[in-house]
Amino acid sequence: MPRRILQGTVTSDKNEQTITVLVERRFKHPLLQKTVRKSKKYRAHDGNNQFKVGDSVRIQECAPISKTKRWTVVVEASA
Repeated sequence: MPRRILQGTVTSDKNEQTITVLVERRFKHPLLQKTVRKSKKYRAHDGNNQFKVGDSVRIQECAPISKTKRWTVVVEASA
């Protein structure tokens, strides 16, 4: 089964080898046809501590690394 890849912005890098990534998705409301923005935060593994707050990154699903980490950073997303 393919692993999901999401793109988002780093909102926190305070933990060792962990970053928090805010992923936003947009969709049209089924009845009102208005564009709705929903966001969710994911904790991702950053083994080299190379990403800082504000960086745009891609994260990929992986096997559980810790209690809250199920994602790992693939590569920095191009602007």
